[in-house]
Amino acid sequence: MNRRLTITTLLTACLLTSVPMSMAQDKLAHLSTQDYIDLQQLYARYNMAIDTGDAEAWAATFTPDGVFNTTNRGHDGLVQFIRDWREKRSGAMRRHWNSNLAFTATDAGAHGSAYLMLLDISVRPAAIALTGVYEDVIVRTPQGWRFKSRIVHADPAPAVVAK
Repeated sequence: MNRRLTITTLLTACLLTSVPMSMAQDKLAHLSTQDYIDLQQLYARYNMAIDTGDAEAWAATFTPDGVFNTTNRGHDGLVQFIRDWREKRSGAMRRHWNSNLAFTATDAGAHGSAYLMLLDISVRPAAIALTGVYEDVIVRTPQGWRFKSRIVHADPAPAVVAK
């Protein structure tokens, strides 16, 4: 009887300590359904802000020390990028289109990726100006999900075949 009580006590102790530990591990590396919705909305806000030239809204999709393409850092650098995009790179005539959004939970938040198709709407029909893949590090902040870093990996241009 004493041995059975000891075994039962040990098993109960193991179960009671393992359940909270596994629940904590699930919390660290888990994205909820709401997280997926919020992350998709982050991508949508990013696209709408850049396409409308709203530099402040676009910068707000990043953390205050966020980085875009390794060269545009922090709020002021991000805002300047949008101003340059509109004024010097025909950004007003571009539309961003994302598909195949994929998110992986990390201890710090999430890694994200998506296909990018950039459309040139200055011509009819609209033409594809660029395709590529976004590589994102995303963190949860008091204001919601934000990009810590975002890199665009443009697809290579097709090889020109000599005739």
